[in-house]
Amino acid sequence: MGVTRIGLQMPNLTFPGVPDGELFERIADVAVVAEESGFDSLWFMDHIYQIDIVGPAQDPMLEAYTLLAGVAARTKSVSLGAMSTGVTYRNPAFLAKIVTTLDIVSSGRAILALGAAWAEDEHHDYGIPFPPLGERMGRLEEAAQVCRAMFENESSTFSGSYYSIENAVNNPRPVRRGGIPILITGNGEKRTLLLVAQYADGCNLIGDLDTVKAKLGVLSMHCERVNRDPATLSKTRLGELVIAETEAEAHLKYARLREQYGEGLGGAVVGTPASIGEQILPYFDAGLDGMIFFMHDAHDANLVRMAGVALTAAIGT
Repeated sequence: MGVTRIGLQMPNLTFPGVPDGELFERIADVAVVAEESGFDSLWFMDHIYQIDIVGPAQDPMLEAYTLLAGVAARTKSVSLGAMSTGVTYRNPAFLAKIVTTLDIVSSGRAILALGAAWAEDEHHDYGIPFPPLGERMGRLEEAAQVCRAMFENESSTFSGSYYSIENAVNNPRPVRRGGIPILITGNGEKRTLLLVAQYADGCNLIGDLDTVKAKLGVLSMHCERVNRDPATLSKTRLGELVIAETEAEAHLKYARLREQYGEGLGGAVVGTPASIGEQILPYFDAGLDGMIFFMHDAHDANLVRMAGVALTAAIGT
């Protein structure tokens, strides 16, 4: 199964020269261009502050699900999600209600990508508890179960170590038959990928080609352990994309990003419309169903269009 083939993440909401009151309109314009150029999913980050691999904390950041609902009203076909939704920020039953609302607003285009959360500074500053990783993973496991129940049942009851609900009603129901797809994000081999096999509709990985191959192998072993067919999981990967008219320009842009923001996500796709297609095909050959591209300059609608057309042509969609 596939949740997305070619997705776009817009991590940078800094639009030079655009006042705050016009920011959403510019974001929506880019979203429409992404849809028209072939991207089949659109993602925003679930952060309160800008993250340091993109820009300073003071850069603009909008609440993800409010923004997604606005974009849903301007688009027609792209799936919509937050990559990824930190489990610590919202009660999972209420999160299920939020994502179901997005599904209703978008006529069945919502995706829930869940992660254990990691940005300790924004938790501290906003007064949100930031428990140790082991507890966050436990919360992730329970949240996936709660959200699944809320998506599929008329009313849901769950009692866990961290979350409890009793006869929680989620009405209206999600539009999509079978409920809203749930991805569990992260590369952890012992716990995260096991949770994918147990509870999710798919995974989202990061890393270069060798890393992706290794993680998919671990996921297959976990699927065998829990008697799950790996083919029932949608396997995606989030990675940087730097595109330009010439190879020299693309690699110069990438070098500047690395100088300014550090190592990045690993396995960046860098080049021209002709060369990026050649770089992504080995990931699909390795077993991925889709790739989500983290574009630092996604505020530039012309670059988004260039990328969407090139990527979709490369994979034949």
